[in-house]
Amino acid sequence: MDIPHQKRGGSVVPTPSATTPSSDVRDVPDVLADEQAHLDHARAQLRRMREQTDRLDASTAGDAWSSELLGRVLARRVASLQDDPRTTLFFGRIDTRPEHGDETFHVGRRHVSDDRGDPVVVDWRAPISTAFYRASPAQPMGVELRRRFGVDRGRLTAYEDERLTAVGPGGHDDARRSAILAAEIERPRSGPMRDIVSTIQPEQDEIVRSDLTTSICVQGAPGTGKTAVGLHRAAWLLYSFRERLDRSGVLVVGPNRAFLDHIGAVLPSLGEIRVQHATIDSLLDHGRVRATDPTEVAVLKGDARLAEVLHRAVWSRVGRAEEALVVPRGARRWRVPAHDVREDVDALIARGVRYSAARDLLPQRLAHHVLLRMERSGDSPDDRVQDTVARSSPVTAYVKALWPVLDPAAVLFRLLSDAGALAEAADGLLTEDEQRVLLWDGPPRTKGAARWTRADMALLDEVADLLDRTPSLGHVVLDEAQDLSPMQLRAVGRRASTGSLTVLGDIAQGTTPWATESWEDAMGHLGRPSHELVVLDRGFRVPGLVIEFAARLLPAMAPGLGAPQAVRDNPGLLSVVATDVAGRASAVVDAVRAAVAEPGSVGVIATDAEVDGIGAALTAAGVPHGRLDADHGDDEDRQVELVPTSIAKGLEFDRVVVVEPAAIVDAEPDLRTGLRRLYVVLTRAVSELTVVHAEPLPEPLTAG
Repeated sequence: MDIPHQKRGGSVVPTPSATTPSSDVRDVPDVLADEQAHLDHARAQLRRMREQTDRLDASTAGDAWSSELLGRVLARRVASLQDDPRTTLFFGRIDTRPEHGDETFHVGRRHVSDDRGDPVVVDWRAPISTAFYRASPAQPMGVELRRRFGVDRGRLTAYEDERLTAVGPGGHDDARRSAILAAEIERPRSGPMRDIVSTIQPEQDEIVRSDLTTSICVQGAPGTGKTAVGLHRAAWLLYSFRERLDRSGVLVVGPNRAFLDHIGAVLPSLGEIRVQHATIDSLLDHGRVRATDPTEVAVLKGDARLAEVLHRAVWSRVGRAEEALVVPRGARRWRVPAHDVREDVDALIARGVRYSAARDLLPQRLAHHVLLRMERSGDSPDDRVQDTVARSSPVTAYVKALWPVLDPAAVLFRLLSDAGALAEAADGLLTEDEQRVLLWDGPPRTKGAARWTRADMALLDEVADLLDRTPSLGHVVLDEAQDLSPMQLRAVGRRASTGSLTVLGDIAQGTTPWATESWEDAMGHLGRPSHELVVLDRGFRVPGLVIEFAARLLPAMAPGLGAPQAVRDNPGLLSVVATDVAGRASAVVDAVRAAVAEPGSVGVIATDAEVDGIGAALTAAGVPHGRLDADHGDDEDRQVELVPTSIAKGLEFDRVVVVEPAAIVDAEPDLRTGLRRLYVVLTRAVSELTVVHAEPLPEPLTAG
């Protein structure tokens, strides 16, 4: 990281930030030399730990299974002990007060100890590291001094000290008070998202370190770091509850593949490689999506009422016994009256277990009735006889007729193609008009010919869970949750039915017709009516000029929702370039050329319909660029990326060129959704935003 500096007498001295009197710069050459020596020592100890682990022999385990398991554990341990020469093993330090031990702790991404077991670097997730993030003059937490380090290509280049015993005006827990923090936040980006482990703020740290049993909903404005906070929470949970989560697993759910590629490096950089990643589409992959629903249909299919409709559709398939079960065995015929069967069926339904599990229990129930009758006749049957009866052809055929085997596709196919079946399941839940909207026009003859839509995937997932319980993970991180329908939220929630959730989003960035308007409603659909709601409104990523410009949209698209507060001293750059239609492509090329003159990433964002034309203009002008979308994207990182508006959410670039805001608004089904999409697009910039337009800007942007 490049830290602002001044040259004095040939040595490099960090420029003091606009800190309070409690921040000081010591004898820089001596201090940096001492700290660099500690870093070199830490690297040597990490190498020793890695080599020691690498020498362990998994074949000494007691058996082949244990040997294989131990081998995997050791391989993972060796991988976690790799050193990255481009960065340092620690980014900060705390010195405790004499009454708290008078000790020094260097805080880094992973724990490093010497050959005696004493800590050389403490993991940022360790309890002692909490004070590095949260200590303040008002609540020093036993800390005398907090030190932050500047880094350039793996070496320490600067440091800042903050003495928590002296109180200056305005306090010390503001990122604007630290030049090193500001430089790290504003450092040019390339490739995927970085971790924020060295810049976590107190309010973010409280979320990160929330207990595993707590489900948290984070309402976070653009630039507040909510995505990074969610990922760091996953890393902290895996550190603090490793044994439990190693068994049950952790899942991160994002809106699209480009987003997952963007965040994919964060957890590995923190030493966690066992977290699953999925988009909502890959999570609900129950078949091939071959059609697209009209908006009205998609909204209705995402409605929570469909859960009860599907529940009725499944359980209505259980018949009512009208005839007795007769089981021939040897020379005898054993008869179970219909009323006994009905009692068993009612009891199984009342247990609240899944359809298939209850169905599997029925043969044993019926066989038990037969055994009771055998015993009353003087026989002495055992459990083996009951199992034989339960598997016999008469019982199997009777159960099949009474309680048929179902699969999700067959249930949904019948519901959407049979008006009578839908009317029965939706009675009192959906109006006749809504039922007509759901029914297929000219339904396919077989379920194999069904043209499933994206909205159908959540319905199929619901049916699958009604039939067989969805396995639960220990923790699920759900990002951009505001864009999911109630049925999609239910699908995510059941994957944490016995675990907990970290839900991340921003009501103002809801860009789907079914976007939630209330976190209380969304958390209810996720199965977490009791949860902790946290609001992050301090914007560390998006600069002030950009936030102020984008926030002009808020009154028209999200009345009552407060604008984020930019906390960086650097206000960033904002340019609005008006042109005509003929000159727009040239203006975009000029803006991109100006952007690439500085280091860092550049995002060129336009409507999905216009990206081809803009890409052609950049190619004709000789501007190298990539493209982020499912059909054209690749794994190569480029300085300039062309981004369709549909996948811009969650991404960030140092400089952003937004093309034709009015077209971005008009591309959405309604004005509010269009303004929200534009709000998302405008807030992707970390340092500079350029808006190029030939059409008049949307009216809210011209206010003020």
